[in-house]
Amino acid sequence: ATRTKSAEVERADSGISQMSARKWRNRASETLSSLQAWEAHQPCTDCGERDLPVETDVQNCNQRRADLCDKCRKRRTERKESVLEFVNTEASYGEDLRIIKEEFYLPMQAAGLLTQEQLLGIFSNIQELIDLNESFLEILQEEIDQAFDQGDDDLMTVCIGEIFLEFVNMLPAFQTYCLQQSSSVNMLNALEKEKELLRIFLNVSQNDNTALRRMNLRSFLMAPLQRVTKYPLLLSRIIKATTEYHPDHGSLREAKSRIESHLEHINMKTKQEGNTWTLRSFRQDSKKKREVINIEMRETALKTVGWLREETRFVMEGSLQLAQPPDGQWVKKGSKTLKFQNMQVLLLVNMKRVSESSLESAEPGPVKDAVLVLIRDKNNGKFHLLREPLRLSNCIVSTDPDCDDTFELIEIRKEAFVFRDSDRARTHHWFRQIRRYSRELGSWKKRRNALPNIMISTPHTRP
Repeated sequence: ATRTKSAEVERADSGISQMSARKWRNRASETLSSLQAWEAHQPCTDCGERDLPVETDVQNCNQRRADLCDKCRKRRTERKESVLEFVNTEASYGEDLRIIKEEFYLPMQAAGLLTQEQLLGIFSNIQELIDLNESFLEILQEEIDQAFDQGDDDLMTVCIGEIFLEFVNMLPAFQTYCLQQSSSVNMLNALEKEKELLRIFLNVSQNDNTALRRMNLRSFLMAPLQRVTKYPLLLSRIIKATTEYHPDHGSLREAKSRIESHLEHINMKTKQEGNTWTLRSFRQDSKKKREVINIEMRETALKTVGWLREETRFVMEGSLQLAQPPDGQWVKKGSKTLKFQNMQVLLLVNMKRVSESSLESAEPGPVKDAVLVLIRDKNNGKFHLLREPLRLSNCIVSTDPDCDDTFELIEIRKEAFVFRDSDRARTHHWFRQIRRYSRELGSWKKRRNALPNIMISTPHTRP
């Protein structure tokens, strides 16, 4: 009995009465309800906002949410429609290209209506555009199919911008076609007046061939021009419906900037050649002007090295300061003793193609060659090379800790060059990229990291 009373006293002294216990149970119940309400109303996974009405009925919330607010759900729908529009219109454009080849080019060639030179003058590089379209469309369709297979019904994993940038080499092909469009139409008009059989063939094809949709050859020949000018609009629609946190947002903006710069470049070339027509004009800003200049430099570099466009990668390009030291003692004297001049530098890599009918991926294959092209600043409207390209297979690239704001490139048994950028970090990036390809291609790459003092004996060699 004494033990029981002791226990009762201990419980009373603990301070927890029946009323207090009831309050704690009520508070725990309220906390649980609050947690359930919060879980049923999690932030939107796209924008992070919580503009959904709070509902304690978990089942009703699960039916209407999918972790998205109404605004983001609508944006995802718009993005999906824009992505599908991009892919579907690319497929329609490809169908028009195949009609040009199969319903016009091949029959005219087989019937001998025109010579091969005349066919080339009218149809230009249509086969190149067909190959590019097939490769581009294949990758796009694979991305769409893979997204659906993985349950991504909104196509949020499809990155149109990244794919477009991988196929950016198709833009010069459009340029070739567009610049020849005026002469192609003039040649077709002249031949149609001159050759009665050609005129009969074109009329019969337009009226009786259901595949042509009663369109004439001139309308189909405009398809590449219409397609290249539509890319900025299609990309703008996708950008508008893509949140800035999406991994493809930056690539989409860069892709749009690249295509607009190419269109400006085509317009500039058209005016230089005296043609009256131009493609759609775009607002020019400093960034687009720089990109147009880069396009011109790439054309100059490609023409100089003579490589195929689809096998060439422009690894780096930009302005560097260049000096040619008179001897190998310049490090001890310091880079301040060197006379630097501004130079446009392009690092080009020639990659082996995987197949003849497709473009390369980000890492296409072994490197066949790599060069450094040095271009003087623009003078009298044209770019001029400083010298012949520096082949990195014949060069040694090195740096010195006493001059960490520069790096040296020595062409074996020829000349030595010292490079630097106004930004030290970018100088180091240039050095790493150039050294990578020089080591990969040089026959001396296995010899103690290709240090210059063990490889060559020239007046430029450092002690």
